[in-house]
Amino acid sequence: MKTLVTGGAGFIGGNFVHYQLKHHPDDTIICLDALTYAGNMGTLKGVLTNPKFSFVQASIADREAVYAIFEQEKPDTVVNFAAESHVDRSIEDPGLFLQTNIMGTGVLLDACRKFGVGRFHQVSTDEVYGDLPLERTDLFFTEETPLHTSSPYSASKAAADLLALAYFRTFKLPVTVSRCSNNYGPYHFPEKLIPLMIINALSDKALPVYGKGENIRDWLYVEDHCSAIDLIIRGGRVGEVYNIGGHNERTNLQVVKTILHALNKPESLIRFVTDRPGHDLRYAIDATKIKQELGWAPETTFDTGIQTTIQWYLNNEDWWRDVLDGSYRAYYERMYHNR
Repeated sequence: MKTLVTGGAGFIGGNFVHYQLKHHPDDTIICLDALTYAGNMGTLKGVLTNPKFSFVQASIADREAVYAIFEQEKPDTVVNFAAESHVDRSIEDPGLFLQTNIMGTGVLLDACRKFGVGRFHQVSTDEVYGDLPLERTDLFFTEETPLHTSSPYSASKAAADLLALAYFRTFKLPVTVSRCSNNYGPYHFPEKLIPLMIINALSDKALPVYGKGENIRDWLYVEDHCSAIDLIIRGGRVGEVYNIGGHNERTNLQVVKTILHALNKPESLIRFVTDRPGHDLRYAIDATKIKQELGWAPETTFDTGIQTTIQWYLNNEDWWRDVLDGSYRAYYERMYHNR
């Protein structure tokens, strides 16, 4: 299989590249990434010399560049991780999210039609469903849950999902969509909750927690997410949506305290800050469909995954320090651009 992975220098996309090359060494991976602030070539350092891997810097919204890549590489499968994904940033600049997440997805879909790609997979989020009441622990998001977005980010992802499914219905493009719960694990950009808390705790800095920290998320270890997507692109039914959940619900405050205890840091480092506008209360995924159809279930409990993640950040201080001081932005030019 020859797979084009968009957003492959980001957190989940980068982990997916590593997963695919490890589990399918005969497959070919073409990684396309715009290398915006969250794209990090350091995440791909271990695969840059792999003859089955190649990298192209381009935006998915650049139609000319995207078509040129499809013309040259002729991928069998496209997995679209490329997206602006930080809710706070979407509140500050919604237009950027519309351009990348909606228009960029449209460019990819058009390219798949034009060049006869055998599978387009859209990687989405449970945030398209809105949120659930904190007290209704019996409620979960299913694939039939109505879309009810809360932020410009989630609205742009919902629009991209609907566009992909419309291309399936109208043009018979072989499309699948997956909607996952909150990911965590190696290579997670430090603006997100878990890596931010780990790094701040290591530096004895304050750990900012929105509101009272009562918001609940279902945490999914990133490698489990990668294994689910791998199953979907190889055996999932076209035109279908698959929910991918970790079955690991925790309040934000519980997550933060777990990190502090693991690092032997005091809870006095916690600082409660003004809540985010429109902050979703609870996410919880029902992943029955993918289990029944493809036999997938998460293998990593939160207790195990968070310890593994913390240890990764302890062992890879150079990676996240490069991100914090901005030097990671020069990695592509230094290590790869002139090859």
